[in-house]
Amino acid sequence: MPSGRLAALALTTLAAACAAASTSQGGATDAGAGAAADAGQSAMTFFVTSAGPGNGANLGGLAGADAHCQTLARAAGAGNRTWRAYLSASAADGQPAVNARDRIGAGPWHNARGVRVAANVADLHGESNGLGKQGTLTERGDTVTGRGDTPNRHDILTGSNPDGTAFPADTADHTCRNWTSGADGAGSAQVGHHDKQGGGQRPNSWNSAHGSRGCSQANLRGTGGDGLFYCFAMR
Repeated sequence: MPSGRLAALALTTLAAACAAASTSQGGATDAGAGAAADAGQSAMTFFVTSAGPGNGANLGGLAGADAHCQTLARAAGAGNRTWRAYLSASAADGQPAVNARDRIGAGPWHNARGVRVAANVADLHGESNGLGKQGTLTERGDTVTGRGDTPNRHDILTGSNPDGTAFPADTADHTCRNWTSGADGAGSAQVGHHDKQGGGQRPNSWNSAHGSRGCSQANLRGTGGDGLFYCFAMR
C-alpha cells in the first residue's frame, strides 16, 4: 500500500480512537453529575415548595400543607421521609396553638444539593443558619426568584414569630384562618423572606418579615409571594 494511503489510514484510526475516548469521558462526566444530583436529593431534608397548591393561603389546613410537602418530596425521590410544613397555627375551636418549630423534628437539615442549612432547631432560628436565596432551594434543587427578580416570589408563608412560635391570641389573623382561607382582601398570613431582604417590619427575616394583604393567590402575589412554604423532614 502506498505510504500516503497508510498515513491517511493511520490518521483516521487515531481520530476515531480520540472521539471514542472523548465520548466515554463525557458520558462518565454526565453520569457523575447525575449521580451527584441524585445523592443530594436523596440526602435532602429541607426545601421550599416549587409551587403552592394554587389557592392562595388556603392550603387545606396543616394536614393539607403536610400532604403537599410529602407529594413534592416523593416526586423528587425523597418520599421515604416524613415531611412537615413549617407553619404555625393559632388557637381556635378549643384547639391549642401549634408552633412551626415544634413540627419539624430535631435536624440537621440539608437542601437538595446536600448543603446543610441548619444543625438543629436553635441553629435554624439563629443568625448563622445557611438559609438565604442560595441555600433555600426547591425540592428540584432550583433557586426561587426574589427581590430584584421578575417575578418576585420571596414571601414564604409561615404564620410565625421569628422564633418559630405561633402568635398569641389576638384579634388579628396571622394564618389566613389556620391555612383554610383564600379570601380576596380578607385576613392575612405572616410571611418570611427566603432571600432575607426586602421590606416589612423585619425585612431580613426568613420566617417573619411581615403580613400579607389578604389570603388569595392574587393578594399573595401583590406583596411579592406566590403561596410557597417551607418543608422539613422530621425523620
